Amino acid sequence: MKKPTVKKVSAKKTANSRSGKRTISRPAGPPGAKASATRDADGKLSFNHAMIYVKDVEQGFRFYHDLLGFKLIEDFRYEGTPVYARLRAPGGDGTIALHQAGSGASVSSDGVRLYFEVRDLDDFCRKLQQKGFYITQLPRTMPWGWRLAYLNDPDGHEISLYWAGENRMKKAVRKAARKAART
Repeated sequence: MKKPTVKKVSAKKTANSRSGKRTISRPAGPPGAKASATRDADGKLSFNHAMIYVKDVEQGFRFYHDLLGFKLIEDFRYEGTPVYARLRAPGGDGTIALHQAGSGASVSSDGVRLYFEVRDLDDFCRKLQQKGFYITQLPRTMPWGWRLAYLNDPDGHEISLYWAGENRMKKAVRKAARKAART
């Protein structure tokens, strides 16, 4: 994992600090860009990030950063070993966190699939294949109008790369999806 510039968070240790743990951070956005501390001022629920438990944070980082283009926000290490990394999607402000699973713990995520949208899906998938990555289902247009490809991360978490474009929230698309699900 590339080591970002160290930013001192606090000179004091707090009661919650773990010994041997250090914080390394780097801004994920362009210089001068401000991150909003609160996205929602009117009390509505907003989505923050998805936590993905992995067997090896560094291997997961290489997949999401090097192959999919996610940008490192911060990482944490314990005794020099990466145990957590927070990443921002290359387009937009969606984030994921990779968290070291406990020894012997399952990282299975049956019933959960991560969706990442990319306008030029076919080209993106070709580039992944050129880097030697296996795509379990190449891009195809679904009955509801979305173009989808499927793959798995190194820990077997299911990922859908897709392009919905204008079809994302159209009622006719939702009806077609329900109809396709019944057949």
